[in-house]
Parts: sequence; C-alpha cells; structure tokens
Amino acid sequence: MSARGFTTTTLHGDRARPIEHGATHKPVHNSAAFGFADARDLVEVFQGKRPGFVYGRQGTPTTMALEEKITRMERGFQTIAVGSGMAAIAMALFALLRAGDHFVSSRFLFGNTTSLFETFARMGIEVSFVDATEAADVEAALRPETRLVFVETIANPCTQVADLAGIGELCRSRGLVYMVDNTVTSPYLFRPRDVGASLAVNSLTKYIGGHGNAMGGAVTDTGLFDWSRYPNIDDLYRQGDPVVWGAAQIRKKGLRDAGATLSPETAHHLSIGAETLALRMERVCANAQALAEFLAAHPKVAKVYYPGLPGHPQHARAKALFAGNSGILSFELKDGVDCFDVLGKLENVILSTNLGDNRTLAIPVAPTIYFELGPERRASQGIAESLIRLSVGIEDAGDLLADFGRALGD
Repeated sequence: MSARGFTTTTLHGDRARPIEHGATHKPVHNSAAFGFADARDLVEVFQGKRPGFVYGRQGTPTTMALEEKITRMERGFQTIAVGSGMAAIAMALFALLRAGDHFVSSRFLFGNTTSLFETFARMGIEVSFVDATEAADVEAALRPETRLVFVETIANPCTQVADLAGIGELCRSRGLVYMVDNTVTSPYLFRPRDVGASLAVNSLTKYIGGHGNAMGGAVTDTGLFDWSRYPNIDDLYRQGDPVVWGAAQIRKKGLRDAGATLSPETAHHLSIGAETLALRMERVCANAQALAEFLAAHPKVAKVYYPGLPGHPQHARAKALFAGNSGILSFELKDGVDCFDVLGKLENVILSTNLGDNRTLAIPVAPTIYFELGPERRASQGIAESLIRLSVGIEDAGDLLADFGRALGD
C-alpha cells in the first residue's frame, strides 16, 4: 500500500484487520473473559507464544484497536493503553524500576507527575529533578545506578521546552531509557521517536481523545531501545527478539499486575476522537497563537508563556522540533489586577482543571493544581502566584479575543 498521510492513516487504521460484519469502526467488546475450543490454545496465549485474549484486564479487541492506532500515530513498535495518563507513567516506572535505582526528571512537570515521582522516592527509587532545557544539566545528575530519564515536550504550565534532541543523544550514548511525555504536543505535532525516545507517553484524555468525555493513557515503545542492555528485564520476559521485552514487561508487570485497565467503551470513545486530531490541533494552534499575541500586547498582562512567541526562551527549538506550539499557554497579570476578577468575567471560557478539550479552559494555577507543592517549589518551577493557565480550544478566534478583552477591561 502506498504511503498515506496522518489523518488518512488514523481514519482507516481499524480496517487494517478484518472487522466483524463489515463495520467501519472496531466494535465494543465488553466481555471480561475469552473462551477457547482447545486448552492448548489457551495455554499458548496465556504464555505469550501466540496472540489472543484471555482476560479483559490485560486487553480486549477494542483496546487493542486503539493501541494499534496510537502506535501508528507515534510510528512506534507497540502501545499499552491504560485508564489514564498518570496510570501510563506509573505503570511504566513500576514495571521498569527497582529499589535502589535512580532516574532523572525535568523539574518542569505537571503537578501530579511530581507527586508520583516523590512517592517512588519514598519507596527507594530516587529521582533527581533538573532543568531539562539543557542536556548538560541532565548529564550532571546521572549516576551509575541511573536507569531512566523523563521529560515533557512542552512543560505544563509554563511551557518550557526540554532539550529533547540533546537528551536523546545523551540517553543513547549512556544506554538509558528515555521516556518522553508527548501529551501537550500530541503525535500530530511531534513524535518523540524522532529524538531517540525509548518510550512515548500520552494522556489520551487530552488532545488525542479531544472531547473531554473519556479518560485514558498510553505508553508506546518506539522500538529504538535495546532491551537486552537493560538489567531490570525479568528472565521470564527475556525470550525471543529483545525488541519485545520492554513492552511485554510493561504490559505484564504494569498493566496486568497493577490493574489500571482501560474499559472497552472508553477505548472506543478515544479511538473515535483520535480521528480528528490533526484537524483540531491545527485550529487549537492558530487560536493559541492569536490569543498569546493578544495577551502579550495587553497593558494589564505582565508576562505570557507560549513557545510560539519570539521572546520565549526556547522559541527557536520549538519551531525546529514541532509542527505547531499546541494550545497550552499561561500568563501573569500585573500587580493590582486580581486573577479571580478576570476569570469571573469570562463568558466563553470554562473554569476547569482539564486540558486538551475542544472548549477553552482556564484555571488559577497556584491555589489549585500546584497548591500541594507549596510556594518555594512553585517558585523553583517558575510558577507565579498570579499565574493563569489556559487550554485553548477550537472556538472562533474572534470570540476568544473579545472575551479576554472584556474580562481584562478593554
């Protein structure tokens, strides 16, 4: 078959395998268990010697169809889908790290990710938080027991862009697993595989699902990492081609044992939402750029964080790496301007904690999603107490600009 574009591939991906009764979408398979006519077949599927399904906690035909769709989007080798983006990160680390291990993470992280990593530290898996906008800072934190490096593409909420290519080369040379959270950019704007990532993480709840009506997460093995070099692969999974070892251990020791199962109904919702990812992201990026420029020029706004602005510290890097700058932007108000007053005057914007919705969402950052970090940790991540985060949607741009103009008192 000839090469196809991103959206065509996504739309027609379900039909890569035969679908029951000629349906255009993979149907929802709700069964928790799957029967076999021959017990020998059951044993072979159970032991991973042949493909198939044995119990819904580990996957169903519906979740597999979604996993294959995400794998094609990321141009990876294999995807494991789970119940949320946080579950995706947690299960991968749970499966790949052991007590006494160390990993390095960007300090510019989603608040819940920081909280998760601190929980791992209390379990004997140490983490060093560094400024990942420079690969040299990551390198300086490496230890003999370092196993993995974790970064986000565009950090939430202050939009720092990690030195993705530099860190990728560092991890390749040191034999480290390179885990990149691609949620904010999505596979349409960026593929972590292009910078040497071993694992790409997506919160499917966000841009891939897109409609704010279904939660899910995924870890995609890009196929680049040599798992035969990784000391933490259990002997049970060191069978056959090493390219499958990492994904097998994540699915078994992460998804199966921890049980963060994605339901078939939710997988179906996310799969349908993924079909329009490219169309939505084009509109989201255009709206976010227009709004960032509007806010940057407004006399009541002190600072705007958005990689599409020429003054952003990593503007050139974002332009080189990404097909667009996504829809996350944050801004600080000048002294004397109350963020709650501004937020209370918005009419077309929903005050909500999610991101990646078709609707534009806004939230005051310090007293909500980053409240648990405390003022010192917030300051270390560049989060001002007046910071407002926006997740820009697909509304008409003129309506968004007018809304913020009214709220700011134009």
